[in-house]
Amino acid sequence: MLHTAICELLGIELPIVSAGMGGVALSNLAGAVSEAGGFGFMGTAGFSPAAIHNEIAAARKITGKPIGVNLLIPFLRPGVIETVAEEPIAAVTFFWGAPSDYIASIRRLRDARIKVIWQCGSAIEARAAADAGVDAIMAQGLEAGGHVRGTTTTVALVPAVRDAIGDLPLLAAGGLADGRGLAAVLALGADAGVFGTRFLVANESAAHREYKRAVIGAQAGDTLHTTLYDIGWPDAAHRVIRNATVEAWECAGRPPSGKRPGEGEPAGAMRRSGIEVPLVRYSVFPPTEYIEGDISGLAFYAGQSCSLVTEARPAAEIVRQIAEEARAVIANRLDPLTR
Repeated sequence: MLHTAICELLGIELPIVSAGMGGVALSNLAGAVSEAGGFGFMGTAGFSPAAIHNEIAAARKITGKPIGVNLLIPFLRPGVIETVAEEPIAAVTFFWGAPSDYIASIRRLRDARIKVIWQCGSAIEARAAADAGVDAIMAQGLEAGGHVRGTTTTVALVPAVRDAIGDLPLLAAGGLADGRGLAAVLALGADAGVFGTRFLVANESAAHREYKRAVIGAQAGDTLHTTLYDIGWPDAAHRVIRNATVEAWECAGRPPSGKRPGEGEPAGAMRRSGIEVPLVRYSVFPPTEYIEGDISGLAFYAGQSCSLVTEARPAAEIVRQIAEEARAVIANRLDPLTR
């Protein structure tokens, strides 16, 4: 039995959450994870209200179970909060902003019976979010892939956040890839585990096939915490896998933005919903299945848990495997220690 406060809050069977990875975690992945008993977030950074509506509608064709939307505050567009408040979703995650600046938005969503989760990288931010009236906190450790707000490891951060927020439901993200990780964060005080890199290579993920292949072949030491991919989002730290672009930049002595090797060169074109958007090297956008051309200049976001990600599988199988492994760890390793 893996039933926690997050299961109660979100109305789900298992405390297994897929991260709302921008451009990668869309309706197919979120819907599959939720249908399997976990909770799927869609990454909608930069989406218009109409695009968010369409993505949610597509997910609703896959599952009638609870799903959610991840909102990156620097990319919020007018009308998004109002649109999301009218959608058939269970939760919204906010990331990368000051909780006190979004009290009205938090109230608007909660009034619509949508749970609000604040993703943070410190106990101080978690306490501020709790004071702003959110329903739950997501604590993201430094090991995480993609954009990383804090500087503390998951093992150190989760108990500190738990102490800071009392009994408020808590999700842990960063460095998780299997049931051992889920059992570990539950022991640290979390009520659920958030998995990004593991679901990035799921069959339903919108990540480009070469991107998935790179993640599966990578080790933790191949990742880099940096601000390198800053075109579209400057001065925002993130973790990526080293690729040819990273290596060329390092060989050049890690020059600053504006002086990097190949800066401004094309890095493929995003073609989706009849729209074509050219991308350049060092763009914030990750390689997705709807990008054509040379993707080597884009950010291969991945967490240090890539060492544990060795194959692509359907999302439902990943959910089931994580749950089975966590139950086995708790029953066979942890429970006997109390006897």
